[in-house]
Amino acid sequence: MDQDRARGVLDGIRVADFSRVLAGPYATMMLADFGADVVKIESPGGDDTRSWTPPVDAAGASTYFASVNRNKRSVVCDLTTDEGRMTARRLATTADVVVENFRPGVMERFGLDERALRPVNPRLVYCSITGFGRDGGAELPGYDVLVQAVGGLMSITGAPAGEPSKAGVAVVDVLTGLNALSGILLALRERDRTGRGCRVDVDLLGSLLAALTNQASSTLATGVSPSRLGNAHPSIAPYEVFRAVDRELVVAVGTDRQFDAFVQLLGLEGLASDERFATNEARVRNRAALRPLVETALRARTAATWADLCTRARVPAGLVNSVGEAFDFARSLGGDPVVTTTDADTGRTSVQPATPIHLDGAPASHRTVPPLLGEHEPHWLDEHADAPSRRDATVPAPTEGTP
Repeated sequence: MDQDRARGVLDGIRVADFSRVLAGPYATMMLADFGADVVKIESPGGDDTRSWTPPVDAAGASTYFASVNRNKRSVVCDLTTDEGRMTARRLATTADVVVENFRPGVMERFGLDERALRPVNPRLVYCSITGFGRDGGAELPGYDVLVQAVGGLMSITGAPAGEPSKAGVAVVDVLTGLNALSGILLALRERDRTGRGCRVDVDLLGSLLAALTNQASSTLATGVSPSRLGNAHPSIAPYEVFRAVDRELVVAVGTDRQFDAFVQLLGLEGLASDERFATNEARVRNRAALRPLVETALRARTAATWADLCTRARVPAGLVNSVGEAFDFARSLGGDPVVTTTDADTGRTSVQPATPIHLDGAPASHRTVPPLLGEHEPHWLDEHADAPSRRDATVPAPTEGTP
């Protein structure tokens, strides 16, 4: 393998990461996985998620923090002090990328906003992540569950007769982190083309509204907001969770051919020619009549048996796995979904999902465990903080006084 590519496609890119919790750290971890040198700049109290326990790993550390902070360095900067702001500014003015997710106005108070950094570092890619943008929503707190609520996701999640429900993971933060990653990579490509850095703005609400895809499109086209359907699909049937004799499985029939094959497996061949179910549109219209027929037939065998039979007949179906079973399932398919990283000096170990992006000849690397708070100061900072990878930078004095 070419040695440059073996180091990672982002080798030589330094990231000053001022973000906390999930969306920003998720984006910067992905950059780090592909070779970027990510310096996590933390307050003396550390990232909020360091204290989000339980659960904890074998060393007693937060598994939440570990999930999005591998391959990074940690430097503590108390931004309420001159020394802390000076250190942070040293890092920001020699970085290729700055990522932050403070409330709008906070980075300006510390002299670390894009306008303050741009004259010193014209090639800087500056990524700002907010909850609701920088205008009318600037003061709203950007918590994932709040955005799921006001952004419409909870209104279409949950049982029809039950209360609105959030997703089982902070999916809006993850989506926003992926959008931040995409924006940063686009900005780096634009910098390659023009020689100039630019600003990237992403927010949780905008990321969610865009991710509503077909549900958003139908609302905008018809003026009618969709309602909760539980595990059913608004435009396809049967496409939901059913109960077999022992446990639940999902059946995702997306075509008439699949429906024909499915009802043959169930011994319900006549349904394929029944005018109530002969087409997908008819099945959606008559889903209330179709569901009990399907579920009664499925009660005859185990979920695993039905999943195997459906797969052989090219009908999409699978068990409703627990998280642990999901990793086992991925392994059974020949995948390598888990990576274990061990610190050579301390013996600290971290077990995490592997990076899901695979580049031929330039794979991600899982080099270091999530850092201890302030682990890379002062020895690393004194040696490397003022060594820009791609430019010469004159660093002006920090803003004086306490903000």
